[in-house]
Amino acid sequence: MNHSAMAKVSGLLLRKVSPQASRFSRPAYMGWMTVHPMPAREQSTLASGDAKEEKPIQVPKTGSENGEQKAIVSYWGVPPANLTKEDGSPWKWHCFRPWETYKADISIDVEKHHKPVKFMDKFAYWTVQALKVPTHMFFQRKHMCHAMLLETVAAVPGMVGGMLLHCQSLRRFEQSGGWIKALLEEAENERMHLMTFIELAKPQWYERALVFAVQGVFFNAYFLTYLASPKVAHRITGYLEEEAVRSYTEFLKDLDNGSFENVPAPAIAIDYWRLPAESTLRDVVEVIRADEAHHRDVNHYASDIQCQGHQFKDVPAPLGYH
Repeated sequence: MNHSAMAKVSGLLLRKVSPQASRFSRPAYMGWMTVHPMPAREQSTLASGDAKEEKPIQVPKTGSENGEQKAIVSYWGVPPANLTKEDGSPWKWHCFRPWETYKADISIDVEKHHKPVKFMDKFAYWTVQALKVPTHMFFQRKHMCHAMLLETVAAVPGMVGGMLLHCQSLRRFEQSGGWIKALLEEAENERMHLMTFIELAKPQWYERALVFAVQGVFFNAYFLTYLASPKVAHRITGYLEEEAVRSYTEFLKDLDNGSFENVPAPAIAIDYWRLPAESTLRDVVEVIRADEAHHRDVNHYASDIQCQGHQFKDVPAPLGYH
């Protein structure tokens, strides 16, 4: 039988198949959706003009405006996941998922310090000390504002380092030892610190302007530093994290002596760090300080790896260390 005859027979068989038999179901995230296979000419918007128009798929309602929920209409069949907590209540956060939550290890040593001995270490240390002076002069004991500015800067090194390692991995056709994921994980964790603080205080316009300027300068400066010497960049970040630990220690002191009101913890913090429902701002600051101490260790460790002549691809990254 030649190819033309085979094609005709196949066409006749396909036309005899019942439309109901061509339906099948597959999981779509947490639910199920029914998929209707389409002829090849109708599967792409690039097909000729006689292709049939696809019918929109109604996905679960999400978001709200003026108190009314609005459904997303999409042709692509990618509905948002319907997640729940362990107690069965709906999961309200889109910025992180239940499996990304954790209990912070607050037993970590918050006093640990990398003593600068070599010229590189001293350069990194005094660079951070110089950056600290204007920050303390501007914020003094305004801990909430200081924390928000600190987190907008602290989330930059992990993203820059992860991005550059990602590009390096692509250029060299080699794996990264997990360090790309570890650094991006750090950046995301720092961003969640900021998302927590803005639930408690809203920055003023001049603070937003300051963040805009500082982040723009710091991002580019750190980007160039990392290109020139990753070990110097990670050492600088290690010392930045040491200063963050000290800042949160001062925050805790003022909470303990009553200089700063110890308000209830925001819901996002309770879910992200799996805190008890009755937790307060002090509990939140304590777990954030523990996170910063872990980031301090990771970045000093990353600098030590390269100072000792090793490459990231040969040393397993401490994924999930915080």
